Amino acid sequence: TRTVGVYMIPLGDSRYEARFVESFDRRGPWLQRLKGEIRAGQFRFMDDISFDGGRVVGAAENGVILNAALWLGKLGNDGVSGTVAGRHKGSFQLKQSGRISPELGKPAVRGAVVLFNGTSLSQWQHCEAGKEVKWKVLPEGVMEVNGGNIVSREVFGDHRLHLEFKLPYMPAAFGQGRANSGVYLQGRYEVQVLDSYGLEGADNECGGIYQVARPRVNMCAPPLQWQSYDIEFRQAKLDGDGRKAANARITVNHNGVMIHDNIELPNVTGGALTDKEGRPGGLMLQDHGNPVQFRNIWVQRLD
Repeated sequence: TRTVGVYMIPLGDSRYEARFVESFDRRGPWLQRLKGEIRAGQFRFMDDISFDGGRVVGAAENGVILNAALWLGKLGNDGVSGTVAGRHKGSFQLKQSGRISPELGKPAVRGAVVLFNGTSLSQWQHCEAGKEVKWKVLPEGVMEVNGGNIVSREVFGDHRLHLEFKLPYMPAAFGQGRANSGVYLQGRYEVQVLDSYGLEGADNECGGIYQVARPRVNMCAPPLQWQSYDIEFRQAKLDGDGRKAANARITVNHNGVMIHDNIELPNVTGGALTDKEGRPGGLMLQDHGNPVQFRNIWVQRLD
């Protein structure tokens, strides 16, 4: 008997990819990867034969996959139970588990600037001068991406940020087209927002800092589940001549787990409002064409 974690990644039309890992709180490697469907209460999956260390572990003869494992099961109230046949033999049981951020609903600390309290977009402006903010404020007290990037009217130097976000369910989209947005500290340094549940945890996936650093571990939750970022940011330092003397630094906690620990930001990231570092700037939220939602956004100044 062996206990492992399994990411169930939706692919649309009741199809899924199942990725087996030793533990959810550390990076790979994948122990097993299956593809199949959950339909009419039945769980039917088979080895992804294009995987397994880059080797093809199965072959086809007359349309039948040889040397593969077939996982068959039935959905019940407590998960899935079934059997494995083929190159692996045995039985299995899947039980649903959840990783809910302990930081959800975190109240603003004394003296913090509340950028969104669930009712008004008055703290925000469009990133293009003269344009109106068209993001939606929904009845449940959340704001939804719409009509372009927005930036806070308040600007910040060294600060702590708390922000909560929810990814839309987009099973037919992949890569950068799947629930994409971004959180830009000072409008310059992006912490990625993306539906990368169960993926590698690259620098362009959720929690990554584009072309700078990938998260220590992929803490991205499934779509439609609220998540949190708690970020401490120290701006770049300038010398007496206004030249950069020290890089900006950032610590990021995603869903209560530290994924970046006081790392340096050697330069601004793609899509920044400006490349002039070491000066206060507003918090920018990106519109990448997907209806990502945000709530409970506040900033505590540290300077």
